[in-house]
Amino acid sequence: MSQGKLQPALRLSAALGGTLWTMGRLSLTRRPEALLSPWCRRLLKHLRVDVRVEGPLPSSGQLWVANHLSWLDPIVLMSLRPSGILAKREVADYPVIGRGAQRAGVRFVRREDASSRTSALLELGEELAAGREFLIFPEGTTTRGEGLARLYEGGLRLAYRMQVPVLPLNLSSEHAHYPWVGDDELLSHLGGLCARPSTVVRVRPGTVIHPREFASEAAWVARIREGIHPRLIEECA
Repeated sequence: MSQGKLQPALRLSAALGGTLWTMGRLSLTRRPEALLSPWCRRLLKHLRVDVRVEGPLPSSGQLWVANHLSWLDPIVLMSLRPSGILAKREVADYPVIGRGAQRAGVRFVRREDASSRTSALLELGEELAAGREFLIFPEGTTTRGEGLARLYEGGLRLAYRMQVPVLPLNLSSEHAHYPWVGDDELLSHLGGLCARPSTVVRVRPGTVIHPREFASEAAWVARIREGIHPRLIEECA
């Protein structure tokens, strides 16, 4: 194997090996977040994903809300802060990471199933009431970042009713291979990342907002929407 092909193969092997080790340890600890954040940073290093935070990252904001480009988005954000995650049910079936996600206490939701969405909201409410920091992607699907998909507003409205402060974040990348959309398989996308010299992902934090600052749920949701995709506002200005 040539040197040019060997390096990506070694990076992929290291990424998968580290992932398998971490997934195995998750069943042995009561604090999975203590393992997940370091693993996220190591995995991004193996994949040569360079996370650049553009602007101050507030220490407050119990609920992080972001737009969604790739399966890597939760890993990017958990590398910055340990948190619980609400993810689509399909993640539980992903090779390698699916079982680990279940062990780590990731909450799953079937987006197309109303009863599943209701159950997920109840679980999210329990987590927030217990003071746990959490992360959600209200689009519920990945896009190329050119606009926002229709938002599933249940989690956002729940935060309003529970008076939970929110930090909106915008994710972007100038690299066209970062978004994971269409029919691309997970392992194929993973291998493609390993073959690249580097991938830059930009995290643009907004400002922490509190429900008490808004007169209605609709105004609250609109403000979060602006925060997770500020380009929409810039383009209309």
